[in-house]
Amino acid sequence: MLQHFESYPFEKLRTLLASIPTPQKTYALSIGEPQFPTPKNIIKSWQDNAPLLNKYPKASGESYLKEAQISFITQRYGIHLTQEQIIPTFGTREVLFNFPQFYLFDTPNPTIAFPNPFYQIYEGAAIASKAKIIFMDLTKENDFTPHLDDESLKKVNLVILNSPNNPTGKAMSKEELGQWVQKAIEYDFIVLNDECYSEIYEDTPPPSILEASIMVGNPHFKNVLAINSISKRSSAPGLRSGFIAGDSRILKAYNLYRTYLGCALPLPLQQAAATAWQDMQTAESIRSIYAQNLALAREILNPKTYQIQPYTFYVWLEVDNDEAFCQFAYKKTGVLVLPGSYLGRKGQGKNYIRIALVYDQQSTKNALLALRESLNLYQEEKM
Repeated sequence: MLQHFESYPFEKLRTLLASIPTPQKTYALSIGEPQFPTPKNIIKSWQDNAPLLNKYPKASGESYLKEAQISFITQRYGIHLTQEQIIPTFGTREVLFNFPQFYLFDTPNPTIAFPNPFYQIYEGAAIASKAKIIFMDLTKENDFTPHLDDESLKKVNLVILNSPNNPTGKAMSKEELGQWVQKAIEYDFIVLNDECYSEIYEDTPPPSILEASIMVGNPHFKNVLAINSISKRSSAPGLRSGFIAGDSRILKAYNLYRTYLGCALPLPLQQAAATAWQDMQTAESIRSIYAQNLALAREILNPKTYQIQPYTFYVWLEVDNDEAFCQFAYKKTGVLVLPGSYLGRKGQGKNYIRIALVYDQQSTKNALLALRESLNLYQEEKM
């Protein structure tokens, strides 16, 4: 029987808090939307190329955008891709939703595995593909690292990873990603890593599954794909520029499929996106702000109680009742956070909250101090 699409976490959060009067001062830490201005060079490129709206964009993406994305991958990872190994996409959300439908279309009784908790589009893609879901639970006991047993590896057709991870902040090592590449080849499934948080980190950049693929002797990326976007990296989520890269054999067929979707990026936006992908300096300045925010979280929140990962702008905090704490924090201090259970299934995430550090340093500091107050008050009331 076809599963039903669930409401998005933010709709559930609005329902949870509907009966609580809006506090005089609020701190919105529930949604991962960058709160910094889009860099001026991106906006200028978009404005300068506005007359190109009189032309149709190519479904496969313009060559200059591909070259800009290839240049990013070269500078970031030291990997040299061909244009056949990458497709510009309308952000990453659309490819996460439609790629499984494309790839699994002719597969009888398909199976998708992905981390749990997760970005809800993974589940939506599985439902739309009429696929069985294998949840790879991320727990404190397994260090928030996805795993499949041998029986599941034999059944699965598509594995979606998310490293660095939303919501836990955990990033897998190159060796761990390499093990997934080897399993994908051995058991003949596709492994796709969602890397859209790859440019948010404190000190050491996380690896790409493309790097791991080369490391384990798979230089042509057989059965391996990576996706990324500039939404977080360049503070431009509304620009909707992403890519999918890797196995050219799969991408050739997927590129043909995409000609029917009608989701090509308008040419002025492709020009602006090319500017963004090539701009490593501005992206680094944005990264440094997030790095400071992560350090602030480690400073303000008790490091003996709460583990703060040095990746992504999310912090995954353990509490004893996620919904009850969210209601309490909003009512007492105006802090708006997301219950972890809204991001998971089968009880995963139930005792966690997710906070998003997407503001400037002073605003983030104020929000974290208010959150710490909420955590302390909550503990006192329980005693």
